[in-house]
Amino acid sequence: MAQALRGTVTDFPGFDERADAETLRKAMKGLGTDEDSILTLLTSRSNAQRQEIAAAFKTLFGRDLLDDLKSELTGKFEKLIVALMKPSRLYDAYELKHALKGAGTNEKVLTEIIASRTPEELRAIKQVYEEEYGSSLEDDVVGDTSGYYQRMLVVLLQANRDPDARIDEAQVEQDAQALFQAGELKWGTDEEKFITIFGTRSVSHLRRVFDKYMTISGFQIEETIDRETSGNLEQLLLAVVKSIRSVPAYLAETLYYAMKGDTSGDYKKALLLLCGEED
Repeated sequence: MAQALRGTVTDFPGFDERADAETLRKAMKGLGTDEDSILTLLTSRSNAQRQEIAAAFKTLFGRDLLDDLKSELTGKFEKLIVALMKPSRLYDAYELKHALKGAGTNEKVLTEIIASRTPEELRAIKQVYEEEYGSSLEDDVVGDTSGYYQRMLVVLLQANRDPDARIDEAQVEQDAQALFQAGELKWGTDEEKFITIFGTRSVSHLRRVFDKYMTISGFQIEETIDRETSGNLEQLLLAVVKSIRSVPAYLAETLYYAMKGDTSGDYKKALLLLCGEED
């Protein structure tokens, strides 16, 4: 997706991995655990910096930082902090594998990750997934999903979205008209047309298509998706649209719903801090 509308966490200025490692060791040493110190430090560092902290922790203390965090923390807060400590694409691959394994499939996880990652990120996730689990992510997705939902996931996993370039207004008009014809003006719905356009056009192009669609049809594209599709495909198409408009806004929305009903103060604080997390 367009870089300007992605995460906001950048490298911490004046970063000192050894000092951070010592702070974390102190927070976990002795009776009790200083969870606030752990939370504040890890959520203010970029993912790359967290990997440097883990290496420094090993050098200074001969201990594995991730193992120490697991032993000191509990519940959802532990799970979230552990997630922070994994390289981003490795954690994506881990979540996708667990969404696909065993009885039943967690379509919500598949949708949230695959809809919101850039082509470059998806290619990296596929590579890590195969290295870690010895199977193709695309093959595993095909084996556990079906129908147009499966088709849209596969198109996204191909990671062949057009690069952002000068917008062709004639093509914008053509795509907006095609979506109108495939949905509101058609008896039934031409799902393939939505899948092709949403899965292959560039981010900047699609933003213009959504605006043009509103002008042509009088509807927001989300309204048409809601009327013309249903189930997992509907949720996936909506997730793609929201990510095209703004990845941080989409992820903040998913974090908001992740917090609903949870009573852990530490978990909620961590999620709120992570609304600005980098990819």
